[in-house]
Amino acid sequence: MRRTLSAVVTGLVVVTGATACSSSSSSSGSSGSSHSSSSTTVAPPKEVNPAGDIPDDQVYVAWSPSGGGYTVKVPEGWARQQVGGATVFSDKFNSVRIDRSPADKAPTVQSVRSVDLPAVGRSAKNVTVEKVGTVKRSGGTAVLATYRADSAPDQVTGKSVRQDVERYAFWQNGTQVVLTLSGAVGADNVDPWQIVTDSFRWA
Repeated sequence: MRRTLSAVVTGLVVVTGATACSSSSSSSGSSGSSHSSSSTTVAPPKEVNPAGDIPDDQVYVAWSPSGGGYTVKVPEGWARQQVGGATVFSDKFNSVRIDRSPADKAPTVQSVRSVDLPAVGRSAKNVTVEKVGTVKRSGGTAVLATYRADSAPDQVTGKSVRQDVERYAFWQNGTQVVLTLSGAVGADNVDPWQIVTDSFRWA
Protein backbone atom coordinates (compact mmCIF):
# COMPACT_ATOMS: atom_id res chain seq x y z
CA MET A 1 0.00 0.00 0.00
CA ARG A 2 2.86 2.38 0.82
CA ARG A 3 4.51 1.55 -2.50
CA THR A 4 1.31 2.39 -4.38
CA LEU A 5 0.82 5.68 -2.54
CA SER A 6 4.44 6.59 -3.19
CA ALA A 7 3.98 5.99 -6.93
CA VAL A 8 0.88 8.20 -6.98
CA VAL A 9 2.72 10.99 -5.19
CA THR A 10 5.67 10.65 -7.56
CA GLY A 11 3.28 10.83 -10.54
CA LEU A 12 1.72 14.01 -9.20
CA VAL A 13 5.15 15.54 -8.83
CA VAL A 14 6.01 14.66 -12.45
CA VAL A 15 2.75 16.08 -13.78
CA THR A 16 3.07 19.21 -11.64
CA GLY A 17 6.64 19.67 -12.80
CA ALA A 18 5.64 19.28 -16.47
CA THR A 19 2.91 21.86 -16.00
CA ALA A 20 5.30 24.26 -14.39
CA CYS A 21 7.83 23.68 -17.16
CA SER A 22 5.17 24.40 -19.78
CA SER A 23 4.12 27.60 -18.02
CA SER A 24 7.74 28.62 -17.73
CA SER A 25 8.30 28.00 -21.45
CA SER A 26 5.27 30.10 -22.36
CA SER A 27 6.46 32.88 -20.12
CA SER A 28 9.97 32.68 -21.52
CA GLY A 29 8.61 32.69 -25.09
CA SER A 30 6.81 35.94 -24.45
CA SER A 31 10.08 37.49 -23.25
CA GLY A 32 12.01 36.47 -26.37
CA SER A 33 13.33 32.98 -25.38
CA SER A 34 13.48 30.31 -28.10
CA HIS A 35 12.69 27.40 -25.73
CA SER A 36 9.61 25.34 -26.61
CA SER A 37 8.02 22.26 -25.09
CA SER A 38 7.07 20.83 -28.49
CA SER A 39 7.85 21.22 -32.20
CA THR A 40 5.39 21.48 -35.10
CA THR A 41 6.12 20.11 -38.58
CA VAL A 42 4.85 22.40 -41.33
CA ALA A 43 4.10 20.73 -44.66
CA PRO A 44 5.55 22.46 -47.73
CA PRO A 45 2.94 24.52 -49.59
CA LYS A 46 1.25 22.70 -52.44
CA GLU A 47 1.84 24.19 -55.87
CA VAL A 48 -1.34 25.83 -57.09
CA ASN A 49 -1.84 27.06 -60.64
CA PRO A 50 -3.51 30.47 -60.87
CA ALA A 51 -6.98 30.41 -62.37
CA GLY A 52 -6.72 29.78 -66.09
CA ASP A 53 -3.09 28.63 -66.12
CA ILE A 54 -2.45 25.38 -67.97
CA PRO A 55 -0.29 23.10 -65.75
CA ASP A 56 3.37 22.68 -66.69
CA ASP A 57 2.92 18.89 -66.74
CA GLN A 58 0.04 19.02 -69.25
CA VAL A 59 0.36 16.29 -71.90
CA TYR A 60 -0.32 17.05 -75.58
CA VAL A 61 -1.52 14.60 -78.21
CA ALA A 62 -1.54 14.87 -82.01
CA TRP A 63 -4.94 15.34 -83.64
CA SER A 64 -6.05 15.55 -87.25
CA PRO A 65 -9.53 15.83 -88.82
CA SER A 66 -11.19 12.83 -90.43
CA GLY A 67 -10.35 14.14 -93.89
CA GLY A 68 -6.70 14.63 -93.00
CA GLY A 69 -4.78 17.53 -94.47
CA TYR A 70 -3.00 18.66 -91.31
CA THR A 71 -2.10 17.67 -87.75
CA VAL A 72 -1.82 19.70 -84.57
CA LYS A 73 -1.15 18.84 -80.94
CA VAL A 74 -3.89 19.60 -78.42
CA PRO A 75 -4.01 19.23 -74.61
CA GLU A 76 -4.89 15.67 -73.64
CA GLY A 77 -8.12 15.26 -71.69
CA TRP A 78 -9.80 18.45 -72.84
CA ALA A 79 -13.43 18.24 -73.91
CA ARG A 80 -13.95 18.10 -77.68
CA GLN A 81 -16.99 19.36 -79.55
CA GLN A 82 -18.07 20.48 -82.99
CA VAL A 83 -19.21 24.09 -83.26
CA GLY A 84 -20.51 24.58 -86.77
CA GLY A 85 -17.63 23.59 -89.02
CA ALA A 86 -15.02 24.09 -86.29
CA THR A 87 -13.55 21.63 -83.81
CA VAL A 88 -13.06 23.02 -80.31
CA PHE A 89 -11.02 21.55 -77.45
CA SER A 90 -11.75 23.22 -74.13
CA ASP A 91 -11.11 23.12 -70.39
CA LYS A 92 -12.84 25.70 -68.20
CA PHE A 93 -12.20 29.05 -69.95
CA ASN A 94 -9.23 27.80 -71.99
CA SER A 95 -9.87 26.62 -75.54
CA VAL A 96 -8.25 25.68 -78.84
CA ARG A 97 -10.53 26.20 -81.84
CA ILE A 98 -9.61 24.81 -85.25
CA ASP A 99 -11.31 26.01 -88.45
CA ARG A 100 -10.53 24.79 -91.96
CA SER A 101 -11.92 26.46 -95.07
CA PRO A 102 -11.10 26.86 -98.78
CA ALA A 103 -9.28 30.09 -99.66
CA ASP A 104 -8.02 31.16 -103.06
CA LYS A 105 -5.35 33.42 -101.61
CA ALA A 106 -3.12 33.35 -98.56
CA PRO A 107 -4.27 35.66 -95.76
CA THR A 108 -2.42 38.94 -95.28
CA VAL A 109 -2.23 41.39 -92.43
CA GLN A 110 -4.54 43.68 -94.39
CA SER A 111 -7.11 40.99 -95.19
CA VAL A 112 -7.22 39.82 -91.59
CA ARG A 113 -7.73 43.40 -90.40
CA SER A 114 -10.37 44.32 -92.97
CA VAL A 115 -12.27 41.03 -93.35
CA ASP A 116 -11.53 38.44 -90.67
CA LEU A 117 -11.54 40.58 -87.53
CA PRO A 118 -14.79 42.38 -88.37
CA ALA A 119 -16.35 38.91 -88.75
CA VAL A 120 -14.93 37.96 -85.35
CA GLY A 121 -16.45 41.12 -83.90
CA ARG A 122 -19.88 40.10 -85.13
CA SER A 123 -19.71 36.68 -83.47
CA ALA A 124 -17.87 37.55 -80.24
CA LYS A 125 -18.61 40.13 -77.55
CA ASN A 126 -16.59 43.25 -76.71
CA VAL A 127 -13.72 42.53 -79.08
CA THR A 128 -10.71 44.81 -78.67
CA VAL A 129 -7.99 44.24 -81.25
CA GLU A 130 -4.41 44.60 -80.00
CA LYS A 131 -2.15 43.83 -82.97
CA VAL A 132 -1.90 41.96 -86.27
CA GLY A 133 1.31 40.69 -87.85
CA THR A 134 3.07 37.67 -89.32
CA VAL A 135 4.85 35.01 -87.28
CA LYS A 136 6.92 31.98 -88.21
CA ARG A 137 6.08 28.59 -86.83
CA SER A 138 7.51 25.16 -87.55
CA GLY A 139 4.61 24.45 -89.92
CA GLY A 140 5.00 27.70 -91.85
CA THR A 141 4.26 31.41 -91.66
CA ALA A 142 0.94 32.51 -90.20
CA VAL A 143 -0.90 35.81 -89.80
CA LEU A 144 -1.34 36.34 -86.06
CA ALA A 145 -4.06 38.58 -84.65
CA THR A 146 -4.22 39.14 -80.90
CA TYR A 147 -7.28 40.61 -79.24
CA ARG A 148 -9.46 40.48 -76.15
CA ALA A 149 -13.09 39.41 -75.94
CA ASP A 150 -15.66 38.21 -73.42
CA SER A 151 -16.04 34.46 -73.13
CA ALA A 152 -19.33 32.67 -73.61
CA PRO A 153 -21.16 32.31 -70.27
CA ASP A 154 -20.34 29.20 -68.25
CA GLN A 155 -23.16 26.66 -68.63
CA VAL A 156 -23.30 26.06 -64.87
CA THR A 157 -22.57 29.43 -63.27
CA GLY A 158 -23.51 31.74 -66.13
CA LYS A 159 -20.26 33.60 -65.50
CA SER A 160 -18.34 35.21 -68.35
CA VAL A 161 -14.68 36.24 -68.17
CA ARG A 162 -12.45 38.55 -70.15
CA GLN A 163 -10.11 36.56 -72.40
CA ASP A 164 -6.84 37.01 -74.24
CA VAL A 165 -7.13 35.51 -77.73
CA GLU A 166 -4.48 34.53 -80.29
CA ARG A 167 -5.69 33.78 -83.83
CA TYR A 168 -3.23 32.09 -86.23
CA ALA A 169 -4.16 31.81 -89.92
CA PHE A 170 -2.14 29.24 -91.93
CA TRP A 171 -2.55 28.74 -95.69
CA GLN A 172 -1.38 26.26 -98.28
CA ASN A 173 -2.58 25.28 -101.75
CA GLY A 174 -6.03 26.83 -101.51
CA THR A 175 -6.75 25.75 -97.92
CA GLN A 176 -6.74 27.93 -94.82
CA VAL A 177 -6.56 26.59 -91.26
CA VAL A 178 -7.15 28.98 -88.39
CA LEU A 179 -6.07 28.12 -84.83
CA THR A 180 -7.76 30.32 -82.25
CA LEU A 181 -6.42 29.96 -78.71
CA SER A 182 -8.07 31.70 -75.78
CA GLY A 183 -7.65 31.91 -72.02
CA ALA A 184 -8.56 34.19 -69.14
CA VAL A 185 -6.76 37.53 -69.01
CA GLY A 186 -3.79 37.19 -66.66
CA ALA A 187 -3.29 33.45 -67.25
CA ASP A 188 0.28 32.49 -68.15
CA ASN A 189 -0.27 30.26 -71.18
CA VAL A 190 2.61 31.45 -73.34
CA ASP A 191 4.42 28.10 -73.36
CA PRO A 192 1.30 25.94 -73.93
CA TRP A 193 0.16 28.10 -76.84
CA GLN A 194 3.68 27.91 -78.29
CA ILE A 195 3.55 24.11 -78.11
CA VAL A 196 0.19 23.97 -79.88
CA THR A 197 0.98 26.44 -82.67
CA ASP A 198 4.49 25.09 -83.25
CA SER A 199 3.07 21.57 -83.64
CA PHE A 200 0.90 22.50 -86.65
CA ARG A 201 1.91 20.59 -89.80
CA TRP A 202 0.37 20.30 -93.25
CA ALA A 203 -0.07 16.64 -94.18
